[in-house]
Amino acid sequence: MTASAPRALSFDSAAAQYAAARPGYPPALLDTVEELAGRPLRGARAVDVGAGTGIATRLLHARGALVTAVEPGPGMAGELHRSLPSVPVVRGDGNRLPLATASADLITYAQSWHWTDPALALPEARRVLRPGGALALWWNVSDHSARWIEEQDTRLRRHLGAGDSAHGSPTGSRNLAQLSGGEFTHRLLSWSRTVPVDLHLANLATHSAFLMLGAAGAEPTRRFLEEERGHLATVFPDGMVEERYVVELAMLVG
Repeated sequence: MTASAPRALSFDSAAAQYAAARPGYPPALLDTVEELAGRPLRGARAVDVGAGTGIATRLLHARGALVTAVEPGPGMAGELHRSLPSVPVVRGDGNRLPLATASADLITYAQSWHWTDPALALPEARRVLRPGGALALWWNVSDHSARWIEEQDTRLRRHLGAGDSAHGSPTGSRNLAQLSGGEFTHRLLSWSRTVPVDLHLANLATHSAFLMLGAAGAEPTRRFLEEERGHLATVFPDGMVEERYVVELAMLVG
């Protein structure tokens, strides 16, 4: 893996919480993947790379895709296997896919492309894809057009450091922008979910910026999340938080 490997593997320490608290993706996302790929997911041989606890894997499986999950972290892979025992889980990462050449119709990176070295991962994806196959990269990014999300982002960056947040991958947009050659098709898909404040705070705590603080950051994190609960109570007095997202999708076909 890349120099970001320790951060990428930090999720292992919170695999169960990650599975319980992280958001999924709207049905429109997989509809768009099918549209751009020019084929249904049902029966497609799909590979979900950086699959984590299987949030996207589960959705692909439910659509009828024949999914293999690729995940480097033992804790995340174990959580995925417990929840989806019928789906093969292969330990590995996108820089060196442990898969046969021309064996997949679709390769997906749900919230995980930024953990790769694109100079290695893109040729690997091309190698594993069959002719006419598709590579789909996507990120859930918090919708900063909502004032409360923008204000929360300011507090997160003050707490974690100016370059960090917990509103989706801080490099997601940059990765999309840096994909060269105009080969990728891009879509933005807005959606939301409404969850109890406890689940929202648990979601924040599963982001790598918090996890990398480790034991030394446990008490500061606890204090921050309790203060955040107070801020959220003024916006959502009923204790139910409307999390708003934009899914950034980039697809390469052919």
